[in-house]
Amino acid sequence: MTDDYKGRIGNLVRDARKHRGLTQTQLAERLATSQSAINRIEKGQQNLSLEMIARIGSALESEIVALGAGPTHLRVTGPTTLSGEIDVKTSKNAGVALLCATLLNKGRTTLRKVARIEEVNRLLEVLNSLGVQTRWLNEDNDLEIIPPKVLRLDAIDEAAARRTRSVIMFLGPLLHRSEEFQLPYAGGCNLGERTVEPHMAALRPFGLQVKATDGSYHASVDPKIQPGRPIVLTERGDTVTENALMAAALHPGTTVIRNASSNYMVQDLCFYLQKLGVTVEGIGTTTLTVTGLEEIDVDLEYAPSEDPIEAMSLLAAAIVTSSEITIRRVPIEFMEIELATLEEMGFSYERGAEYAALNGKTRLVDIVTKRSMLRAPLDKIHPMPFPGLNIDNLPFFAVIAAVAQGQTLLHDWVYENRAIYLTELNKLGGQVKLLDPHRVMIEGPTHFSGTEIVCPPALRPAVVILLAMLAAKGTSVLRSTYVIARGYEDLAERLNQLGANIEPFRDI
Repeated sequence: MTDDYKGRIGNLVRDARKHRGLTQTQLAERLATSQSAINRIEKGQQNLSLEMIARIGSALESEIVALGAGPTHLRVTGPTTLSGEIDVKTSKNAGVALLCATLLNKGRTTLRKVARIEEVNRLLEVLNSLGVQTRWLNEDNDLEIIPPKVLRLDAIDEAAARRTRSVIMFLGPLLHRSEEFQLPYAGGCNLGERTVEPHMAALRPFGLQVKATDGSYHASVDPKIQPGRPIVLTERGDTVTENALMAAALHPGTTVIRNASSNYMVQDLCFYLQKLGVTVEGIGTTTLTVTGLEEIDVDLEYAPSEDPIEAMSLLAAAIVTSSEITIRRVPIEFMEIELATLEEMGFSYERGAEYAALNGKTRLVDIVTKRSMLRAPLDKIHPMPFPGLNIDNLPFFAVIAAVAQGQTLLHDWVYENRAIYLTELNKLGGQVKLLDPHRVMIEGPTHFSGTEIVCPPALRPAVVILLAMLAAKGTSVLRSTYVIARGYEDLAERLNQLGANIEPFRDI
């Protein structure tokens, strides 16, 4: 039993060290010990005092052992008025797609300013298990990815793969690397035929066949089958489009993809593929023409653009707390419908001149929010594929509508049951009425008051509850917030820098 604990602590130390981008020798120098001692610790072959564990934790800026190391909760004291300036971080969804796309390249990829979130951490664990070397280079979250000569597809980290839905995007790049392979079911649940079918339809023209059995996707590839006509996607999904793009990138002919998503993360992937030497035409439209390469082996750097969903989260935080803040690096082309809808509701703001993101392509602006008296829009608010209102931005309109005068109808037609989580706002004093699994009616204005809520399992509704707590009078507690860490980096800490009072804690 003791040895089992040593092994588990050793694994924690190793994972924390790799997360910091340190070698065993570098950690040894920080602790004034030898590399061989670190090696023994990580293999679970060393007795450790609590003092030594604390020293290792301090050296790695990581809590190796915590009292009651259960889930993290957030205690929010409100109501809050925010002030100051904040930068929008790079896109979660672009970062995830680009990590999958690095499997196309036999050379070294350096991604700049990657969102350091749990979804990315899980993907890195999966890539590492395949033999890919990854390391964080600096405090700016630059990430280096070096693939092995041969991927160890039989050694995939199943536990990490099952905790991320993104693993399905390995199908596109891997179908050129192996004629047979297995991937664990994505996202920890058997998603079934219907959800996976659009991906299969997009990849069958490249010879991919997938059987879903025993909690795994069993993939086989017939290299003689190649696209003979345009691929028409049955669903204009982001990840489906990305899978088709990655499959086309290593197909040396020309592939036409119709009904493609033109959303922000797809555009970032297209720009990355262009840097790899792949020809991609039609970026920003629903028809993509890709001329791929037999082999890709280049060393390159790429910087994903900023995240429009985080920008919307910060806008919503300012609106519900009636605060004036400056939000810098807003990817304006992916926010125009949202801002136009907010203007209709009476939101006033200043918008600076446009400038280019680090990828040289995406247009950014700085926005200064103004205190505004909002009213419900005349029409319902509903998402559409880009260039419509972003599907992931819709939940933020629930908490915005709650502080507006009148009745607002939200129609979340894309996701089954996501709208249900928005009724959690009622526990804080909201008036949110569920009309059916896809529609809610929200009556405002709301005077939020503090309470305790268990975090919804859906990422965006979870953040919506947190933002309402900022505006709530008194103390609120949001329990089990791992889902927020999946998609946001240090959100509570960054809101605190704007004047929020959010305290993370664990139960002892």
